[in-house]
Amino acid sequence: MTQTLAEIVAAHREGAASVAATVAACRARIEAHGDPAVFTTLADDAMLAAAIRALDGIDPARLPLYGVPFAVKDNIDVAGLPTTCACPDFAYVATRDAASVARLRRAGAIVIGKTNLDQFATGLVGRRSPYGTPRNPIRADLVPGGSSSGSGVAVSAGLVPFALGTDTAGSGRIPAGLTNIVGLKPSVGLVSTRGVVPACRSIDCVSVFARTVAEAWSALAVMAGPDAGDPFSRELPLGRPGAWPPGVRIGIPRAVDRHSFGDLLTDPAFLRAVARARALGAAIVELDMEPFYETARLLYDGPWVAERFAAVGGFLDARPTSVHPVVRGIIERGREPSAVDAFRGQYRLAELKMEARAALAGLDALMVPTMPTVYTLAQIDADPVRLNSQLGLYTNFVNLLDLCGLAVPAEIRPDAAPFGVTLLAPAGRDAHLAGLGAALHAASALPMGATARQVPAEVDFAPEAAPNRMEIAVFGAHLSGLPLNGELTDLGGSFVRAARTTADYRLYLLPDGRVRRPGLVRGRIGSGAPVACEVWSLPLESFGRFIARIPAPLGVGTVALEDGSQVKGFLAEAAAVTQARDITGYGGWRGFLTAENEAAGLTAS
Repeated sequence: MTQTLAEIVAAHREGAASVAATVAACRARIEAHGDPAVFTTLADDAMLAAAIRALDGIDPARLPLYGVPFAVKDNIDVAGLPTTCACPDFAYVATRDAASVARLRRAGAIVIGKTNLDQFATGLVGRRSPYGTPRNPIRADLVPGGSSSGSGVAVSAGLVPFALGTDTAGSGRIPAGLTNIVGLKPSVGLVSTRGVVPACRSIDCVSVFARTVAEAWSALAVMAGPDAGDPFSRELPLGRPGAWPPGVRIGIPRAVDRHSFGDLLTDPAFLRAVARARALGAAIVELDMEPFYETARLLYDGPWVAERFAAVGGFLDARPTSVHPVVRGIIERGREPSAVDAFRGQYRLAELKMEARAALAGLDALMVPTMPTVYTLAQIDADPVRLNSQLGLYTNFVNLLDLCGLAVPAEIRPDAAPFGVTLLAPAGRDAHLAGLGAALHAASALPMGATARQVPAEVDFAPEAAPNRMEIAVFGAHLSGLPLNGELTDLGGSFVRAARTTADYRLYLLPDGRVRRPGLVRGRIGSGAPVACEVWSLPLESFGRFIARIPAPLGVGTVALEDGSQVKGFLAEAAAVTQARDITGYGGWRGFLTAENEAAGLTAS
């Protein structure tokens, strides 16, 4: 039986299995799978023995990934192994680990090998490699997706619990969609790309493939954080995934903007996923996708293709026949844009970012199909460039617009092809997406990848290694989906639970400020009524910054909750509510807003 990441770590901590036995079982699965196109290089006996010895004497409880085998896409450096980018003549033996790999190894994980890819990470199909095409374990006649083809297949087939990919235009999401697994594409700069052969260096990401969101998050949590050696790394809140919060608002493409290129099964599958989100409590909002699609066109039809030439153009000039002809044709187009084109592209991108921000304002996420259709190997061979481009309809705009993304499985279609959806949100909201995506995936009741195991019905994110967080109750505009909720998520906040106060509080409508807001006042025992709230968790280093933003007459105090617990929360000064309207009878701020809308003849979207 294929173990999950959490099960592997637990077995090592409990002494139920040795790291050597876990590694041996992983190698046996790879051999039994019998597909030489999945890996370009496997770690040899000596390298694996050294990695196992490095864990000797270390308490497994100290390392979150103790003894967990993983695979690495072959454009990411692993010390002692060749980095080929699926081009043998380009290959070199790395002398040091990429920053992402180094952090995973320090957390106890063990590299099992390097995985195949579309050459120089240029492609979304997995068909552009001299090492062959990894067999799609869900439906063998379909392409496995790319460019991170080997990583996606290795996870789906249960060969490793997680694998690293990269994502510039969808390479960390399309293989996930085509192999029924999770593809986590972090915010640009959240994970260092030092030690990664660039595709478009300014927007490249190291991504994670796993069979569940919780497993992908375990790897991301280890890798995330600024890197002084990477000029494209940046300080972003990581946060912690929480439960599906109330009041979630999810955007989807308008019907006129949903394209499947003649595939009659895609839209019904997407609408079933939308219905599942609705059943979880989401309000659905249709969006005009043209700003997103125009951004996507900039990636290959605009000046950004020059970044690909900047990365490997020198090698291409020196060894043109060493490069796959389709890949060579794409990269050579990078000679064409001028400096003027580059600046014009940047100007237009700035305008499109502004339009995208406006479209996403007030939404928790944008949900799109991970891919608009599926293609067979034969179809791609007959029309390799056009069909590859069509696969990127919902992925090519994401990094240019500085969004994070999470691809999760949604169903196996009637034709036995997998279908998945991707959740997108502004940079820094990775944890928020993980909470939403985990709940959506759990509701699908699908098998995990191509294994016989079903995705757990309960979402189980591992406890944090360092619980340096503070819980706070919010009662008004900071509630999920309301105007100031972004102040919490931008600081790494994560939703914990919905709750109510004891019956000792009253809620008042405060005089207008920057936004409409209520004030909570505690009175005598039993003199009020339970008031609805949300409990959020913030990193300690962010808590002070959040509190500093809250204007008078609100201040921080201790709030007693109906379940007997106490948390910090915002309380209003009693003098500030002497002339304010008492809205306690509505049960909370949402109840008050709903009553107002109903009185005005409005309905929630």
